[in-house]
Amino acid sequence: MNEKIQQHRRKILRWIAFVTAVVLIGIAGIYIYLQTKTYTGYDVLKSVEREDSPGTQFRIFHGNILKYSKDGASLVDVDNRLIWSQTFEMQSPMVDFCESYVAIADKKGDRVYIMDAAGPCGELKTSMPIQRVVTASQGMVAVLMEQDGTGYIQLYDKSGEFLAEGEVHTENSGYPLDIAISNDGKKLAVSLLDVNSGNVKTTITFFNFDAVGQNEIDNIVGQYTYDDMVVPKVEFLTNDVMVSFGSKKAIVFEGAQKPKMKQEIEVEQEIRSIFYNDAYFGFVFENENAESSYKMQVHDLRGAEVVSKNFKMEYQEISFLENDEICVRNDLECAIFTLRGVEKFHANFEKNIWKVMSLGRIRDYAFLAEGETQRVRLK
Repeated sequence: MNEKIQQHRRKILRWIAFVTAVVLIGIAGIYIYLQTKTYTGYDVLKSVEREDSPGTQFRIFHGNILKYSKDGASLVDVDNRLIWSQTFEMQSPMVDFCESYVAIADKKGDRVYIMDAAGPCGELKTSMPIQRVVTASQGMVAVLMEQDGTGYIQLYDKSGEFLAEGEVHTENSGYPLDIAISNDGKKLAVSLLDVNSGNVKTTITFFNFDAVGQNEIDNIVGQYTYDDMVVPKVEFLTNDVMVSFGSKKAIVFEGAQKPKMKQEIEVEQEIRSIFYNDAYFGFVFENENAESSYKMQVHDLRGAEVVSKNFKMEYQEISFLENDEICVRNDLECAIFTLRGVEKFHANFEKNIWKVMSLGRIRDYAFLAEGETQRVRLK
C-alpha cells in the first residue's frame, strides 16, 4: 500500500513538473515573440484634443507631459488634464529636471522657475546671462553664467534662495562649456575648455559640497585633463555615475564622494547625437555604409556596449522612452527599437508627431500629435 501511494505521488509530481515546464516555455515563447515582433500599425484607444501655443515644446516629466514655450509652462496628464501652469516671458526657454523637480531657465536671460510634480516652488533672478541650469533631486539648482570672460556658478534651493557661488576665470582655468550636478546636490562637475597655450585641452573638475569637500581646496575633489579634445556635455546619469561626452571619447566616472575615471569609450567617428537615461547612454554616428545612413551605439553604466544598430531614417530626435526602448522620430515618421536591436515599430503619420510615451504595457503608447494626444496600441 505504501509503495502504491509513493508511486501515485511521484506520478502527480511528474505531471505538475511537466505542466509547469510547458507553461514556462509558453510564457517564454510569448515573451520572445513579443520582443522580436515588428509592428507597422496601431489602434487609437482614446484621443484627446490639445490646444498648444505656437512654438510649444514637449518633455516627459514624472509620467506626465510638460509643455513649455516663450509664454509659460504647464504640466498635463496623458488625458490633457491640467496639473499646474506657470506663466512667464522668455526668449529661449530651456529645461532640466531630476526626479520630481524641474527648472526652466531663459538661455542668455536672467530668470529661472523651479517646479515640482505638484506645482511651482520658487523663482530667481540672476545678475548675469544664464548659459546653463541643472537640477538636483531635492530641487536645488546650479546656474552657469558668463560675463566678460569669467564664468560664474551659483547654487539656489528650490524656493530660489541663494546658497553659494564660485568663479571660473578663463585665463587661468579655461572657458566653462557645461556643468552637471549629482542627484543629491552634493557633487558638481564642470567641463572647462582651455586654448590659452595654443593647443586645445579640456579639464573635467569635480567639486564636493559635503563634509569630504570641506577638507579640500575650493572643494575640488578631482581634476582630469584631456589634450586635443573638446567635452561639450557632462551629465550625472545617477547619483554616483557621471559621463562626459567628448569629441574623441566618452568617459565614465564613478564615486560617491570623489568620482574616479572607470571607463573610456573611444569614438572614431564624428558624433551626430547623444542620448541617455539613468541606465544607458548612446551615440549616433554618420554611417559610411550606403545602405544605412546612421549607426546607433548604446552602452550601459559600466561602459559595456549593449547594442549597435544601423538605421536609414532621417531624424530630428532620438531618445530613450520610459521602458528603455529607443525612439527615433521626425515630424511625420517614428521608429522604436529595443535594446536587443529589434525595430519594434515603424510608421509614417499624416499629422506632425512631437513626442512618444511608453504607457507601461508592452504595446501601449501615447503619441503627442499635432493638436491631440492619442492613447494607442500597436498591432
